[in-house]
Amino acid sequence: MIQHERVADNVYFFQSETYAQVTAGLVIGPKWVVLIDTLALPAETLAIRDFIEEHVQRPVRYIINTHYHADHSWGNVFFPGATIISHSLCRELMVSRGMLALEEARRTSSIYRQVNLVLPHLAIAEGEMSLKVGKKLLRIIPLPGHSPDGMGVLVESDRILFAGDAIMALPYLVDGDYEALVESLKRVSKMRLENIIPGHGEIILRGEIKNALKEHLDYLNCLRKEVRKAARRKYAGDYLDKITVEHCGKSRILLGGLAADLHRRNLRALYRQWYGEPPLTSSKDDVPGGF
Repeated sequence: MIQHERVADNVYFFQSETYAQVTAGLVIGPKWVVLIDTLALPAETLAIRDFIEEHVQRPVRYIINTHYHADHSWGNVFFPGATIISHSLCRELMVSRGMLALEEARRTSSIYRQVNLVLPHLAIAEGEMSLKVGKKLLRIIPLPGHSPDGMGVLVESDRILFAGDAIMALPYLVDGDYEALVESLKRVSKMRLENIIPGHGEIILRGEIKNALKEHLDYLNCLRKEVRKAARRKYAGDYLDKITVEHCGKSRILLGGLAADLHRRNLRALYRQWYGEPPLTSSKDDVPGGF
């Protein structure tokens, strides 16, 4: 159901085998631990809890939510003693959007009936926050773009970045902002990292980081060019539907085969963000976004 891997001394990451390769992280201190995000399905987050109870045997003192989306925050409920840290917008968005999303999830799937939305207790309004975990210093930094509340967690001594969804196997901006995501990727590229743990996807190793970030920026640049071309056509949606994820340099097999659909949503979402309306199609259909 989940994989886990030690990436440095007292630093682990967990990855779902079920839902879009979503990840979470764990930093272990001498008396307590910090969990970075939770996973999409209750059983997966409970598997992380079991791992901590069996192998670490220390309480979860803090949970850092990198953003408000359900696959990163709904597992808060399974750690009732933890203090939850996030961007202030994360708390606001969990209230304004998360409550309704959870109600809908409960109606459609019984697995979410045990889930209650637990809001962050400590919110970062602007700038960074630091947290000491034993000898390790965690820097919680803003990385918006995928969503407006995006944060990353840098394990300073190990130069490991838990990037949240600012970095995914395929950049995704349906709930975010194009320019903000570009700036976040450029900021990460200057951080001299050993590893990046993306919000979805495999660990990016030191030797892969430069090329991976360039590929992400090239992909976003391709979206920009094609959306602007589409805007010059009567049926912009028809044109965008012909722009494959491979055309923009990414594989459709990424994220468990979701990449082609997420790419199509990216194109249409960027068109709406820039031109204020969905792209017109001859068949008059559109695809709502959300991830």
